[in-house]
Amino acid sequence: MSEKLSRRDFMVAGAVAAGITVRVGARPGIPRRVLGRTGAEVSVLGFGGGSRFLMYEDETAALDILNEAIDAGVNYLDTAMTYGNGESERRIGLILKERRREVWITTKVSERGYDAALRAADASLKRLRTDRVDLLHIHSLEDGADLAAIESPEGVLRALYRLREEGMARFIGMTSHSHAETMRTAIERHDLDCVMMALNAATRSGFATGFEATALPAARRKGLGILAMKITGQENLVGSGDGRTSMKDLLDYSLGLPVASCIVGMPRPEFLRENLALARDYRPVTEADRERIRQRVEPSAAALDRFLSGHSDLARS
Repeated sequence: MSEKLSRRDFMVAGAVAAGITVRVGARPGIPRRVLGRTGAEVSVLGFGGGSRFLMYEDETAALDILNEAIDAGVNYLDTAMTYGNGESERRIGLILKERRREVWITTKVSERGYDAALRAADASLKRLRTDRVDLLHIHSLEDGADLAAIESPEGVLRALYRLREEGMARFIGMTSHSHAETMRTAIERHDLDCVMMALNAATRSGFATGFEATALPAARRKGLGILAMKITGQENLVGSGDGRTSMKDLLDYSLGLPVASCIVGMPRPEFLRENLALARDYRPVTEADRERIRQRVEPSAAALDRFLSGHSDLARS
């Protein structure tokens, strides 16, 4: 995957930035989109390597499901240093040993200090059995004080600039599931390539997690690669009953945003297969359908905001 954009990729990237759904060269039936200014093509369904991947207690079963996803055309793999205290990275590393050229690998660093971040990144590469990652995120941006620590002269952002310059990370970014205003500030201030944020049918709100209205436009203006997470609100939006809707609705909604990929945790083989089918058959929905989906989950919006604002999967040193 070249870092240089062809004329075709440049035009496609512009279409994505404008909010147009793009379907380009996919392996068996899984659409791909251009990841913003990186120029890379990634599957619209990304494999979440967090707590749901770690629910596969048997390692063979975990590797089988990961191989099945890649065989089906999923090329975006998402993990982090803190997932299972490195266990997610170690598992994925067993796959990368044979399939590195087939996938885009993203991991995340939770440390906020320069030296600690460099050490953590080196340990990640060893667990992943690779000499570079495609994308390295600063994990889980929180409030203004957290951003100040990140961007301080001895902060993690400086470490990521160095890692990108030296080629240990092809691209760099930042994630957040709880502070849309802070994320917008980070996007506007800093030289990031990508961002990942909570983008689901309940996040066009005035709450702190209102990324769709607040941070997403800033990312689009800068042509960043945009990745959606928490599309089911950590399962708080999916299912039957008040404030919930189907997985199809939730995936349709998030893929209707100007994102390259939706990162989904799939703790059971049948979930992977359902999501593969939904991604394969995805068609843009009308604005009326999008409003219907928003209305279905609106009763859950306030509770979801409280949940995400208090939720953290970080274990910083």
